[in-house]
Amino acid sequence: MPPHGASLRTQLRQAGLRVTEPRLTVLEWLADHPHATADEIGKGVRERIGSVSTQAIYDVLAACSRAGLVRWIEPAGHPARYERRTGDNHHHLVCRVCGRIDDADCPRGSPPCLIPDDDKGYELDEVEVVFWGVCRDCSATAEPLPASYSTGSSHHEEAQQ
Repeated sequence: MPPHGASLRTQLRQAGLRVTEPRLTVLEWLADHPHATADEIGKGVRERIGSVSTQAIYDVLAACSRAGLVRWIEPAGHPARYERRTGDNHHHLVCRVCGRIDDADCPRGSPPCLIPDDDKGYELDEVEVVFWGVCRDCSATAEPLPASYSTGSSHHEEAQQ
């Protein structure tokens, strides 16, 4: 395994975090595996550096999320996912069939990209948009979803069983 890049060390220090092997490895692994679950991240990190507890993985993800080095998303009906792409006001596309998640750049650029008719006096600084549909791979092989299909459905979990 190549040594961790100096930029990751610098990013951790600038965020006020200690530089540790688990933190470096989580950030490095996650850069190549966006939208990964904590379990997937843990498995990838263990393959690189050996034994690291699940709690340590969650601790690293929490600290890095608070520091703005990692973004946490949790689409309805799906486990939390993590990615390194932060601070750029992008959104997500989620496949209702396989659960795949892809990034979708915001067409407006700066946040917030949408403003409600009545903001109730809030000072808005961010909008989280999730586009739901069927990815290209699944649409080529899957049967059409019923018109009544809703975001809160557990169709993805049922399909895996």
